[in-house]
Amino acid sequence: MSTLLPTPGSISGQDCRALVEEAVFTACRLELMALKPGNVHIHAEGHGMSVPQFLDSAAAIAPILATPGRRVGEAILHAVEATRTVAGCNTNLGIVLLLAPLAAAALCRDKGEPLRMRLARVLDTLSVIDAADAFAAIRLALPAGLGETPQHDVAEAPRVDLRAAMAAAADRDLIARQYATAFADVFTFGVARGRSALRRGAGAAEAASAIHLGFMALHPDTHIARKHGAAVAERVRDQAFRLERRLVVNPAFGGHSGHQAGAARRLLAFDRALKRRGLNPGTSADLTVACLFVLRLAGELPAGPWPPGDNRRSLIKPTSVGDAQCLRSTRLWSAKLWWATATKSLTSISSSVRAAVPPRPPSARP
Repeated sequence: MSTLLPTPGSISGQDCRALVEEAVFTACRLELMALKPGNVHIHAEGHGMSVPQFLDSAAAIAPILATPGRRVGEAILHAVEATRTVAGCNTNLGIVLLLAPLAAAALCRDKGEPLRMRLARVLDTLSVIDAADAFAAIRLALPAGLGETPQHDVAEAPRVDLRAAMAAAADRDLIARQYATAFADVFTFGVARGRSALRRGAGAAEAASAIHLGFMALHPDTHIARKHGAAVAERVRDQAFRLERRLVVNPAFGGHSGHQAGAARRLLAFDRALKRRGLNPGTSADLTVACLFVLRLAGELPAGPWPPGDNRRSLIKPTSVGDAQCLRSTRLWSAKLWWATATKSLTSISSSVRAAVPPRPPSARP
């Protein structure tokens, strides 16, 4: 575990920017290391996307989101443009929408307030211009299942500020709901769940898996709902809820290695089943990255170069010259971050989690 990172008010602007940049990249990298059923990760790729695409996207957005003085909407648009340049597809729209206000709050150095209080101030200052830039970014990313909405459609010029536009979609989109609630799901559930997993002896990737499976079990994933309908999203939530109950019966998360292996097999089986059906709980993964970013800023997660122990070579082979170049550039990028922060590198990859059980949703069956 790394030492606590300095509070923004105690460091220079340049150092604060470096810390936020490193935290963005670390959060994205750790999310890829976690075994997350249905998503792209180092244990199994899918949905026509690769780990190097996500890593290159993370390297592209980190310096953009860590630029002081940039409006939230402007940061979102520039980050999505940079992602399209390096990845050629939408790998991280949800991540960018969540991290942009969080990073802006982390860069506020004028007051020694907790991060969530600074975040509330950032959200209160969002403007119609921020909404216009965010709408343009969403149109550029072309997320699956976007469709049309009767109010504040992204195909039209916004008439309200970005927070108000997000609030109007909060009942059907978990990312939009974070803007309306000052990131309540991130801070009160996801971050707390990650801390619980870490205190129980879980590694960083295990904690990421704990957060992700918890979100899957707690809410129907809105990315799945947009593409496949609410009924399918609820069935996936119920399956995740039941799987988590099975894994909690034995001390499988962070406990005995045999129990960990059994938990990993079940998670991988769920992963294969979801990918065969083309079901990607992408919103749960995006929320996981936001939680990891907060935990990294608090110094509760380690940073380090990719890949730990160079294990990636044996897990996933580059599938093209472009992938190989992406892998090389990512190693150089993460090495730079490691030297910049002088923190201890992560030394192992875990594939299952030990964490608190999420509250039973009202719709869950026993």
